[in-house]
Amino acid sequence: MKKFVQEMTAKVLGGEGVCFDEALKMINIDEEDLESLEALFEGANKIREKFVGKKVDLCAIVNGKSGKCSENCKYCAQSAHYNTNVKEYPLLEHEEILPKALEAEAKGVTRFSIVTSGRGISNEELRKLTEIYRKLKKETKLELCASHGIISYEQAQSLKESGVSTYHHNLETSRRYYPNICTTHTYEDRINTIKNAQKAGLHICCGGIIGMGETPEDRVMMFFDIKELGARSVPINILNPIKGTPLENRKVLSPIEILKTIAVSRYILPKAYIRYAGGRTALGEKQIQGFKAGVNAALVGDYLTTVGNKIEEDKQMIRQVGLEV
Repeated sequence: MKKFVQEMTAKVLGGEGVCFDEALKMINIDEEDLESLEALFEGANKIREKFVGKKVDLCAIVNGKSGKCSENCKYCAQSAHYNTNVKEYPLLEHEEILPKALEAEAKGVTRFSIVTSGRGISNEELRKLTEIYRKLKKETKLELCASHGIISYEQAQSLKESGVSTYHHNLETSRRYYPNICTTHTYEDRINTIKNAQKAGLHICCGGIIGMGETPEDRVMMFFDIKELGARSVPINILNPIKGTPLENRKVLSPIEILKTIAVSRYILPKAYIRYAGGRTALGEKQIQGFKAGVNAALVGDYLTTVGNKIEEDKQMIRQVGLEV
């Protein structure tokens, strides 16, 4: 298996892509096959170095509107279908968002996103948001990203015109597993939103959540769909089981399973920003390993309803492995 991994590494470094079966074979490497795992992580690191260099992209988010979401995504604390005691509030004002953006910028973050709960956004919310983005564009040097659920082409156009450069919308899992996670909207709804954003000239940030009961094959399927969509940023979240949600008793993935998934994503998406996102504390002290197994971007600070790493800790970890912020 080690030889196979080395062959796959040479193939990608030579400018060819891995096929589905090859990626599947790598993600299924036995956790006890340490030699092959080492070759996989080293290979992903070499691919990252060749295609995207040493710079690590940092982004931060603000939970711009919390709770009362109409959708029934089984992992989400903000769904109105579950009792999770999450804090609920309407869309924040510009005066509440600006200090968070300035703080992130002062700490070396280059991208900032407002994230809102809900299936999508109303016309009134869109009006308020575009106003906020216009002001943030003038008041900071941050690259602005947006995450507002399912949107139309016209809404995507308005966001682009207000200064947003990237739209974030995850596939979350594979097409075949998606009905096990959400039934209030479809996988196709998500694909269409991404295409609407692209049509409006926005870059795409699109990833998913691992550890929701899907198989390694589902993860590979998801990464190939993301590749086909041409996403430049791919956030990988690890399920943090939240009390009150249907997935509250789901066992958290082992650090090796998480790292294998990350590494294989780099083989499939050699030129993308493979981005550490929510739940990465599940890796414990192995979190640093991700930066040596293909990761070249990170969502820093706190997340939507969970706590993340301190930004300075992340920067220290990045420098420790010889990468640059």
